[in-house]
Amino acid sequence: MTDDVDLLARYDAQLRGENEALGAERRVRLGPLWISTLVGGRGFITSRRLDGPEGDDLRALVGAALAEAASDPSVVEVEWKTRGHDGVRDALHEALVEHGFVPQEPESIMIGAAELLALDLPLPEGVVLRSVTEPDDVRRASAAADELFGEEPSEHHVGDALDRIARGAEVWVAEADGLVVSTGRLEPVPGTDFAGIWGGATRPEWRRRGVYRALTAARARSALRRGVRWISSDSTEWSRPILERSGFARVSTTTPYEWHR
Repeated sequence: MTDDVDLLARYDAQLRGENEALGAERRVRLGPLWISTLVGGRGFITSRRLDGPEGDDLRALVGAALAEAASDPSVVEVEWKTRGHDGVRDALHEALVEHGFVPQEPESIMIGAAELLALDLPLPEGVVLRSVTEPDDVRRASAAADELFGEEPSEHHVGDALDRIARGAEVWVAEADGLVVSTGRLEPVPGTDFAGIWGGATRPEWRRRGVYRALTAARARSALRRGVRWISSDSTEWSRPILERSGFARVSTTTPYEWHR
């Protein structure tokens, strides 16, 4: 049996740092940080477990990282991904806010064995699950996710999804009468025994009807077919209870901080 401490150690070792933002257009290493430029004018900063530096050194590191990310004039927003179990959490919060970053809603880092989710679950009548790869289908899935996350439909997001598919990710949809009612991705992490489930979103009128859970189960079955052992998810308060009921562990939290030019 794998305990929560071991799962967190696996997370820190396999899913942080160079294994994040694998499809970046540009990546720079700055001390303990990885600074990436993504499609659509987005910057992304992350690290392995961060337990130092402190004080002025930490503030200087944040300033240097932001300067590096913003040195590309096409970058209009930067996300700094923090974790609740890092030793510099409070000091990093202060340094980020000083440099104009705004904290977003924290999410729970959930990890569990793929087989815990790979169940054969019933669907509401008329709902169909499938993995999509054709550009028109991916565009519909992306538009639904944008709508449900309160964003405008973005061709950048469509291009990003197609690029992820080309690198081995899967985009899944649940449809009813041709309408995408739920969507989410499966992203195996090369060189590890992990895959992530990301981008889960369900229309409000279809929540609490088993659609998201069935969509998650379909992704888990696909993960097992691909030899994946563990699944991770940064979960909102909507999806966290579903994973907890399936036996997943909440090993920590993650909070994105956003800077806009």
